[in-house]
Amino acid sequence: MANMDVGIDVGIDLGTSATKIYTPERGIVLNEPSVVAVDRDTDEILALGTDAYNMLGRTSSRIAAVYPLRDGVISNYRLTEAMLNTFVRIVCGNKMFMPRVVVCVPIGISEVERRAVVDALRASGARKVCLIEEALAAALGAELDVAQPYGHMVCDIGGGTTDIGVTTLNGLAVSDSIKVAGNSFDAAIVKYVRQAHNLLIGPRMAESIKKEIGCVAPRDNMLTGIVKGRDATTGMPRQVEVTSDELMEAMEEPGIYICRAVQDVLERTPPELVGDLYERGMVLTGGGALLYGMDKLISKKTRLRVLISHDPQLCVVLGTGQAIGFIDAETNVEQATSPLDIYSY
Repeated sequence: MANMDVGIDVGIDLGTSATKIYTPERGIVLNEPSVVAVDRDTDEILALGTDAYNMLGRTSSRIAAVYPLRDGVISNYRLTEAMLNTFVRIVCGNKMFMPRVVVCVPIGISEVERRAVVDALRASGARKVCLIEEALAAALGAELDVAQPYGHMVCDIGGGTTDIGVTTLNGLAVSDSIKVAGNSFDAAIVKYVRQAHNLLIGPRMAESIKKEIGCVAPRDNMLTGIVKGRDATTGMPRQVEVTSDELMEAMEEPGIYICRAVQDVLERTPPELVGDLYERGMVLTGGGALLYGMDKLISKKTRLRVLISHDPQLCVVLGTGQAIGFIDAETNVEQATSPLDIYSY
């Protein structure tokens, strides 16, 4: 990848499951799993991104393949810093650079958690770091006009968190973030297969069958799929056939939890904005938006029209890219209407 000019601006979707990077000149230039493989004995980092993801569940006792972010925030600072440093250098080249960065964060994270993200990016070479809340970035990426004085509602179902917000005037009037999202559905499938079929499966197998036949609302035609794992009694390899109806039962609890969080945000939304929402509906973004029936389930529970955005998995990173245009809004008047929190040296 060719080197780019010093002073490049980048937008980063630092997700629990995947990290995506956007530049105004080239669009999305990196999309890699947020996974790091490390040697347990020496602490040496052996692989990052896709290479490390392919090691999940297949490593020796000496190697650990881990997600350095948990529930949308940094859980292992050293590994996150190393991952970001590598990814940013892939995008910007190896020469000296001082990029300006917009990065999304979950709604309501603590100041300590925000500072950890800022410090990790500064250590990767950023001279200015701007934070934008995930729901607002998703709304920008879904091409909602968040600057106008009327409400739009967005629900971003990522890997570690679900972020829900009602936007107006370049900000969030009401918002919430819950630690129930794509990974919760995977965990629910693992639990169900263990209880119903006495079979132990890993999160990658659960994710695979979720994408293949998973649903949170009844399908027109029932689908079947195969899951492979270890018999919990004998310890021997075994495979079983599961149906989409079984997976719907397995994933009901996290699906309902997300619906309740949406209902809670609606209950706290000012009446004037609620009127806008019933007129315009709600937009689903994130990988969880692709789960069959999620839009139908939320619509049934909230009586809102629910739309799935175009390219829902890319909305957040596209929104951070659009937010780059706010970096230069540094006068007091402009800051009042900017969606960014700016941290600089």
